[in-house]
Amino acid sequence: MSDLAPVDDGTCFACGSDNPIGLHLRFEPDGDDGVHARVSIPMQFQGWRGILHGGIVMTLLDEAMAHAALRAGASGMTASVNVRFRKPAPVDAPLELRGRITERRRHVLTVESTLCDAEGTLLCEASGKFVDKGLS
Repeated sequence: MSDLAPVDDGTCFACGSDNPIGLHLRFEPDGDDGVHARVSIPMQFQGWRGILHGGIVMTLLDEAMAHAALRAGASGMTASVNVRFRKPAPVDAPLELRGRITERRRHVLTVESTLCDAEGTLLCEASGKFVDKGLS
């Protein structure tokens, strides 16, 4: 199964428009090498009271990196991610999600993403590597 090429069938949990329980994220270009999305995640995805579950935060950050890779023409998959939680992310509140490419070497992209609150305070950040299956 590891040789499966990535196919967007509209049911991705993070961005799929056809996933009834998904987050339905929508990204827009951000500069030459990135993407951004404004989101507000409902309470059903909380961990502790009023705080977005860490796994959902990681999903947001991973998806921002993936969409930055897509914008760069890569059709790949996450190889590794490092996440740094700085402050709790609130549920039912406006958040700003960004992702961008920082380096490209052959079929490996280095990417990073951030999640900030409405005031611009950094809540969480991630860096990762994506393998471009279209070039490998």
